[in-house]
Amino acid sequence: MTLPVSTSGSEQWDGEGTPGRHNVTFHAEYAWIGGRVVGDVLIDVVDGRFATITPGAPESTATRLRGLVLPGLANAHSHAFHRALRGRTHAERGSFWTWRDLMYSMAAKLDPDSYYALARAVYGEMALAGITCVGEFHYLHHGPDGTPYEDPNAMGAALIAAASEAGIRITLLDTLYLTSSVDGAPLEGVQRRFGDGDFAGWAARVERLEAGPHARIGAALHSIRAVPTKYLGALAGRSPLHLHLSEQRAENERCLAVHGCTPTDLLRRYGVLGPGTTAVHATHLTDADIKMLGDTAPASASVPAPNATWPTASARPARSPMRAAPLSLGSDSQAVIDPFEEARALEMDERLASQERGRFAAGELLTAAANHAALGWADAGAIVMGNRADLVAVSLDSVRTAGVDPEQAVFAATAADVTHVVADGRLIVADGRHTGFDVASALRAAVTR
Repeated sequence: MTLPVSTSGSEQWDGEGTPGRHNVTFHAEYAWIGGRVVGDVLIDVVDGRFATITPGAPESTATRLRGLVLPGLANAHSHAFHRALRGRTHAERGSFWTWRDLMYSMAAKLDPDSYYALARAVYGEMALAGITCVGEFHYLHHGPDGTPYEDPNAMGAALIAAASEAGIRITLLDTLYLTSSVDGAPLEGVQRRFGDGDFAGWAARVERLEAGPHARIGAALHSIRAVPTKYLGALAGRSPLHLHLSEQRAENERCLAVHGCTPTDLLRRYGVLGPGTTAVHATHLTDADIKMLGDTAPASASVPAPNATWPTASARPARSPMRAAPLSLGSDSQAVIDPFEEARALEMDERLASQERGRFAAGELLTAAANHAALGWADAGAIVMGNRADLVAVSLDSVRTAGVDPEQAVFAATAADVTHVVADGRLIVADGRHTGFDVASALRAAVTR
């Protein structure tokens, strides 16, 4: 498989980690800066970073960005290949586990070429939604029977190339996945694609991954059912490190039976939780679990919108894990790719649980939606000088946003209201269309294939 070099927006990455391009100046009608909306902001970009930011500037020959301009948004938890299941899993009733059977059947069909095509289209859809960086929780490593490809990182390389073509950054969270149950049952069926035999095999393969200037390599612990306790300590201190935590009650119950503690406590005992860790889902935490998370100061608690799609979802308020860590958001199974809908879901779930409104302010939701630090990109997610020049223009003239207070646009807008997206100073979405390729056609072709 020969993967292309990025040509999205007709520009390529240089060797310094920023896009090689001329300087550019934008004029934002409104911009979210320092936790509030500021009008008429002149934004100078040099070498893909914010050089100067001037509020109250008169209109000029700069590229005009109408509506509300936000920092680039971060998708902290993605399984790109799940996008092929959208609209195909609702024919019958079922559970998370019956859905997983359908997901496994999809996982069995992919190879590096088809995965690249699908991921390129999915990342293009993310760009259209205002996402400028994705955390790809990647465990589809090997061939259908578990045999490594000639390049054992061919599937990961496909994802890295796909993000480049879509014009967004990627943190490839290469996932350790060795067993199929909490008590250590071996991988079977399509799960054999996920495993590397042991920790040493996984670590050796990850060491050979080549990132590229738009990409970083992180690690993921799939779950406590997928990694034996003898390897947990070896993951301590890695950053970024993401993990599925207490997503299912059945997993919690099995952990208590086998280890005599909750998954959170098990990970704490082995030093896995820490400043570089992101706990994904955290759906079924006890009060003691929440305190443990707070005591270990994790990087974030990722709350993907699909939390609410499983019949095992918890009614625990989202603010409970927020007391323990900053929040981040993710599209997870790609049932929907819309950071605004995900952000609003935090507030809506809180209202149901607390019977109160205004549990999350607009600024808190936008901070969660733009949490690039959870993916290892601390120099992104805010419009401040020196940061990576990521911008998302949101229309204030659509049927959803017309007449809204720009300060509260996050409560009204959807991904369909994103008109322009700039990533590292490059325009990757203009007038609601990707500048590199037709995303809808690419999705149709990749899913059909």
